[in-house]
Amino acid sequence: MAEHAKPLAGKVAVIVGGSGGIGRETCAEFAAAGARVVVGYRNGREKAEQIAADLPGEGHIVLPVSIEVTASINAFRDAVLGATGQVDILVNAAGITKPVAHADLDALTDELIDEIFINNWRGVFATIRAFAPALKASGDGLIVNLSSIAAFTGIGSNIAYCGAKAGLDIMANSLGRALAPEIRVLSISPGAVDTQFVPGRGKEFNDKVAATTPLKRITSPSDVARAILACATHLKFSTGDRIVVDGGRHL
Repeated sequence: MAEHAKPLAGKVAVIVGGSGGIGRETCAEFAAAGARVVVGYRNGREKAEQIAADLPGEGHIVLPVSIEVTASINAFRDAVLGATGQVDILVNAAGITKPVAHADLDALTDELIDEIFINNWRGVFATIRAFAPALKASGDGLIVNLSSIAAFTGIGSNIAYCGAKAGLDIMANSLGRALAPEIRVLSISPGAVDTQFVPGRGKEFNDKVAATTPLKRITSPSDVARAILACATHLKFSTGDRIVVDGGRHL
């Protein structure tokens, strides 16, 4: 590959949630663009190691992190910097959800609400807080948070999930101002994605989504990963905003 085809050569990209469907594709896109990739995973070390082994380039590493626990995030940060000495890009692709009908108020318990917000908002903020000094030192830092069109449509796996993702979009607004000019912050907002992220959603659900989406297919993990990559390679003068990747589903 020609040198100009590797726009992220010399960069270190940390992908939290790197062993998930979108995370895996994001690792591949960043590695192909020349970045050294850190695959952050919660469970399944062997899977994460295989993802790293399949990446083009050299120097990729695999490290565990639980975004529910700030001490785990800080230990992850220390391990990353100990191994790489720098961080230029942070992608927050970890999160959880559980389908709860919006009208079933009793099913959205306090415990589930807390779990959703810890994993989809607090953990993301805590990760940014941990890596911000290194990203600032880069001078050209980038944070990309995986949000959702649920943040602005109010249609999603449960109301708490919609709220947490809306919080991520506001976080990008706030931090886009607060961390500039050394660090840019962007949200990527997919529609329904063809992964196993939401329990219980299978081919029937995917087919229904595709039929009701203007571009007539469901969002793929690669669609999302390429948008995340574009934040680093092409959208160099954008910050504090969201990029929608949903085939027009929100229209």
